[in-house]
Amino acid sequence: MRKFVLAAAAALLAVPAAAQETPPPKLLVVISVDQFSADLFDEYRPQFTAGLARLASGTVFDKAFQSHANTETCPGHSTILTGDHPSRTGIIGNTWIDQSVQRPDKVIYCAEDPHVPGSNHSDYKLSAMQLRVPTLGELMKARWPASRNVAVAGKDRAAVMMSGHRVDQRWYWNGKTFATDLAPAQAPASVAGVDAAVARELSAPASGLQPTPFCASKARPIPVEGHAAVGAGNFARPAGDYDAFEASPESDGAVLALAAGMVRDMRLGQGSAPDLLSVGLSATDYVGHYYGTEGQEMCLQLLSLDRSLGDFLSYLDSTGVDYAVVLTADHGGQDLPERARLHGVSDAQRVDPALAASAVGKAVAARLGLTSPVLFGDVMGDMYVNHSLSAGDQARVLDEAIRAYRAHPQVAAVFTHDELARTPVPTGDPQAWSLLQRARASFDAQRSGDFVVILQEHVTPIGHVKKSVATHGSPWDYDRRVPILFWRPGFSGATVMAPADTVDIMPTLAALIGLPVAQGSIDGHCLDGTPAACP
Repeated sequence: MRKFVLAAAAALLAVPAAAQETPPPKLLVVISVDQFSADLFDEYRPQFTAGLARLASGTVFDKAFQSHANTETCPGHSTILTGDHPSRTGIIGNTWIDQSVQRPDKVIYCAEDPHVPGSNHSDYKLSAMQLRVPTLGELMKARWPASRNVAVAGKDRAAVMMSGHRVDQRWYWNGKTFATDLAPAQAPASVAGVDAAVARELSAPASGLQPTPFCASKARPIPVEGHAAVGAGNFARPAGDYDAFEASPESDGAVLALAAGMVRDMRLGQGSAPDLLSVGLSATDYVGHYYGTEGQEMCLQLLSLDRSLGDFLSYLDSTGVDYAVVLTADHGGQDLPERARLHGVSDAQRVDPALAASAVGKAVAARLGLTSPVLFGDVMGDMYVNHSLSAGDQARVLDEAIRAYRAHPQVAAVFTHDELARTPVPTGDPQAWSLLQRARASFDAQRSGDFVVILQEHVTPIGHVKKSVATHGSPWDYDRRVPILFWRPGFSGATVMAPADTVDIMPTLAALIGLPVAQGSIDGHCLDGTPAACP
């Protein structure tokens, strides 16, 4: 799929070195690499030679965090361009439970409109209505009506959370093609072009990628109970396998090709006001889930991503547009426990299936003489007591469930709704936040559960492996610590050791383009050491 990016590029034009005093850029490009932990960035940084190497020559924040506890895709993306923690964005997870909604399915998808008849959390009407705060692109449009707010992503929730409510173009991969939730008068020509290119690619089998010696050194098949061995794959796939395409470097190439097409078709960065292009790259997340983070598959993915980003940046160079780039991630991730143990993480393990809300709820109901179900949720995170029970029975279920979770050796902490509500939203260095403070940054009084379960470090919340062998979502630093890279042509950056938070990206970019942000209106602050002149 890298050739899609190359095909989109015109002849390269030299970019002159920036002067000491430079005007604001005309195009902001914000890239989120799904499940790209700072651990992975640090491990592979010496191997990068193209796009990621270029971006790493700018400002690199070494101690940057998605600081909240529930490190999932939707909450993470909601922080990047709003300047707010999930406690303010309202996006507490990829899904949550709303027992008051008037439909049989009480699970709410983070980017759906549940009021649309027939919508449910898996077959939904896409919408930004769940996002409670504006994005940078929306604020730019309010300040400069000619600004364009454009999003392209491999996942719909990434596109929605980075662009928000007022959007000019929003396109995302729906599993078969690029789609939009908007009703544009005319789709940019690049959409059909990239869709056609993907279809051509998928019409033939892919033989797979040739690993470099570095990647080949990571090729070790790891057996996983109930699952095929992982660790030595090369992304070979049969013709027509869209799932394999999605979980491969090809899909990031398609997203970047479409992003380049949007720049061309809409002449982004060439108008009277600054424009914003947000790009969500999802393949690293799929690779991390299906193969883990430390095998040959992830190595091939990240080196391919480096090359594809290099092609994309070269295309931006060729336009002559004055642009600036930020790259970060929505969360990190940890490797599958079977391989982690081989690498010395002795306490790496899979979660006990008995911690599932359904299992705990069934045991609690039996002890209390109640009819199941009494508890809703997963194996960690937000847990909801059945609100159809009487107030007295709800209190009894809450007490019994909390007691059961706190007694389990795989549980690190349990916090109640009331306890979280009483806790101030944390500020300052996110490295120093307690588990309670991390959970508070993920807490919304209306949407969060009756209590929150936090698993011990290195416990993977997948008990029985079906498709995913590894995941994320915890408040531990392997899931929270992410790269934040700021780059602009002519700007010489450095590695910054001062703490940073993804909520700081939005106010830093606002300062870069001269967009005022009222003090106290967001959680983040402008970061020194970047191309922006912080107020």
